[in-house]
Amino acid sequence: MKNQFTKRLNDLIELSGKQQIQICKELGIYKQKFSRWKLGKTEPNLDELILLANYFKVSTDYFLGLED
Repeated sequence: MKNQFTKRLNDLIELSGKQQIQICKELGIYKQKFSRWKLGKTEPNLDELILLANYFKVSTDYFLGLED
């Protein structure tokens, strides 16, 4: 089962209408790392979480499931 972060990341990717490779380029993140986040195999560190939150214009609390 996917954790809250993984579910929300996948939802935001879908809502963005962008392909994973485009998001990776814009964030400066390796595709393999991003894929592991999408699949729930790993999670971002604090700096990466902040980067994702800023990119998708949500709070870190949203990614953590503390707010909707």
